Amino acid sequence: MAMENHIIDWNQAWKEIRNKTAAKSRGLQFWDKKPKYDAGPTTDEDYSNAFLEIMDPGPDWSVLDMACGTGALAVPLAKKVKSVTAVDFSSNMLDMLDCRCKSEGISNVKMIQGSWEDDWDSIGIEEHDVAIASRSLVVEDLHAAISKLHKIARKKVYISTILGDGPHDRRIFKAVGRELHPGPDYIYNYNLLYQMGIQANVRIIKEVRKKSYAAMEDAFNNIRWMMGGTSDEEDVKLTAYLKKHLVYRNKQWSLDYQNIIRWAVMWWEKEN
Repeated sequence: MAMENHIIDWNQAWKEIRNKTAAKSRGLQFWDKKPKYDAGPTTDEDYSNAFLEIMDPGPDWSVLDMACGTGALAVPLAKKVKSVTAVDFSSNMLDMLDCRCKSEGISNVKMIQGSWEDDWDSIGIEEHDVAIASRSLVVEDLHAAISKLHKIARKKVYISTILGDGPHDRRIFKAVGRELHPGPDYIYNYNLLYQMGIQANVRIIKEVRKKSYAAMEDAFNNIRWMMGGTSDEEDVKLTAYLKKHLVYRNKQWSLDYQNIIRWAVMWWEKEN
């Protein structure tokens, strides 16, 4: 296995398989279209709690949360550390995060609009004690992104990515007649880290996700967004699927089954 790791260019392998998946099209326009109603309290506390347990954050830490999204980690982290710098290329994501911080009285989160590809110095991303990239390494050049995180952190780096299908619901893809290609999972990250001379720790998080919606239309719109848009024919099939599997309980709509999602968290300490 060690010999194979030296033969295979894992960054190039990442690029090749990623270019064949839907994740390739998830740029700024995709995230700016994330439904606003999907803000509010996080729907994936299992994941956030497990990630923070692995981190065991210190009260004096400064943390960079790169590609932070709506704050699944930035918000709970801010309650445990000295400061959080939350960076995302989508103003929509940052608006949702700002609303969450204000609603919970959080004042130690600094928000920066920026991307993996930007010059981090020029947009004000400074060195931090710890750098994290939670479920956000959907990048063209994985080696370059990891190198930036490694350089910006004084103490530790934590990253996480999918194992298998990730957050995608294979049953829905099958129902609308579309093949699911979730893209490269954690083994590409881990093998690239090894190739870069980084011996990372790994732990698998199992997240039980069951999202709830105020209206059936919200469920429909959120799933269409997650799939990157759907055709008229797929809309008909998706509507039929949701009518069959959405149930109304406690004044909210949710699917009549749980979606089990597995994430791989990898982390390492900086060597002096």
